[in-house]
Amino acid sequence: MAENSENKVEKTEEVKTEPKRERKSKAALELEKVKAELESKNDLLLRTAAEFDNFKKRTERERLTVAEFAKANIIKELLPILDNIDRAETLEDKSGEDYIKGIEMIVKQFTALGEKLGIVELAHEGDAFDPNCHEAVMHIEDEALGENVIAQVLQKGYKIGDTVIRPAMVKVAN
Repeated sequence: MAENSENKVEKTEEVKTEPKRERKSKAALELEKVKAELESKNDLLLRTAAEFDNFKKRTERERLTVAEFAKANIIKELLPILDNIDRAETLEDKSGEDYIKGIEMIVKQFTALGEKLGIVELAHEGDAFDPNCHEAVMHIEDEALGENVIAQVLQKGYKIGDTVIRPAMVKVAN
């Protein structure tokens, strides 16, 4: 009978240790599953970061290409005007009527190009002074003009849309 009780003890120990092994293997499987999922997420994160970096580089290249193309188009529009300035410079008689007409034509070409590009002149005498578009370099007292009115435009200012390219330099009446 002693043998029988020893057998029971061994069998009980086997039964007790067997579920622990199953639990360990279940825990180990779960741990491996979590590690694999973590590795997968980490890989996805690295790929996403690399893709975003490539996207930033690609959009920067595209932006530079578009800016270069826009500059080239504007310069292409300016070249005929520059050609006319060169022709006017080579004339010997710079006080003649043809010379003056040529300069007037160049000014008209510049004005037409500005209109085509959407460039708007900012200041005219009699307009209200706006510090966002005008730069007051002189103040005068003039009873005929109201307060903060442009008395004289000293240098023209321009804008495209809402963007001021250059503020107008003006003399303002107080």
